[in-house]
Amino acid sequence: MTILYDEGQQAIATESRRVLEARISKDDLLPLLESVGDYHRPFWDTAKEQGWTALALPEAQGGLGLGLVELGLIAHQAGRSLSGAPFLTSSFGAAKAIEIYGTDGQKARWLPGLASGETIGAIAFAAGPDALPVQPGVTLTGDVLAGVASAVSGGLAADIAIVLANGPGMPALTLVELAGVERSAVASFDNSRCLADLHFAGTPAETLAIGHAARDAALHILALQAVVTAHEQAGGAEVLMEIARDYALTRRAFGQPIGAFQSVKHRIAELYGLVELARANCIHAAAREGQADFITAAAAARLSATEAYDTAARDCIQIHGGIGVTWELGLHLHMRRARSLAIEQGSSLFWEDVLVDLLAGEAA
Repeated sequence: MTILYDEGQQAIATESRRVLEARISKDDLLPLLESVGDYHRPFWDTAKEQGWTALALPEAQGGLGLGLVELGLIAHQAGRSLSGAPFLTSSFGAAKAIEIYGTDGQKARWLPGLASGETIGAIAFAAGPDALPVQPGVTLTGDVLAGVASAVSGGLAADIAIVLANGPGMPALTLVELAGVERSAVASFDNSRCLADLHFAGTPAETLAIGHAARDAALHILALQAVVTAHEQAGGAEVLMEIARDYALTRRAFGQPIGAFQSVKHRIAELYGLVELARANCIHAAAREGQADFITAAAAARLSATEAYDTAARDCIQIHGGIGVTWELGLHLHMRRARSLAIEQGSSLFWEDVLVDLLAGEAA
């Protein structure tokens, strides 16, 4: 695939952008910052209504049978509009874990609900600097879990979770129904992410993979989510670049637009380069799903998109000067989201290590 979208994909991008821009505003999102455990329900209702939850899942289980490229288009527009819920990514990750590694019974039970959006999924090993710790905080004994999965994105609202646990001498990737599981809300600077600590105490679990296969499966699911998140980051970086550009063309100082000053114009030009590199890497990674180099491409997309969004959030506020840090302008919403997304699927250090390991293996 090239880094250009075909007509059908462009139509998806155009329509999703129109819908989200009509239904989401910063005035809806600002109150969520002061409310722990809530999310922007109109966004999630829109995702279900538009069929975005079913986009990349198989038709046999209620999906639309499209792929990661199309889901990435939706995530890109969600990043531009600052979606107020993490479930598009987390439910997709849970659904793909069940689709790829689950039994026919598990697929029949859970995939239709995940496709419709009535069931919400979470990935309980994707938080923190090291998304795949050698010693997870959860232990599998027989078919029950004990321990704590910390800062799970979407954990407060999820119905099921995919958990990486310590099995008997080896890791295990498990599927857990969260009804009855104790959850502790985690207050953060981006409360719409619905972070929660999940406390397992004799919680029944179904094993999806065990041993080295479990860690490989977990990394694959993490890479799928990372590509979706990278699209969201690229969308956020793109809209911040446009906001900075428009402000620099209208704000005047010393008798001319501030965009005429080299320090400003060069900064915006650098943002354009970062955004385009991230966009190209995201499309390439989405198109490589199922190929041998998919995780390598996912790591590259994740790294470039994180750099683009972090830089754009910082520079856009800087270009606006004092007004850039005000509550009402809302640029801090992007700064908060940039920082949240930067660690949700493993930090840049984690993905750098993944990329180095993969490239070193190819060189060897």
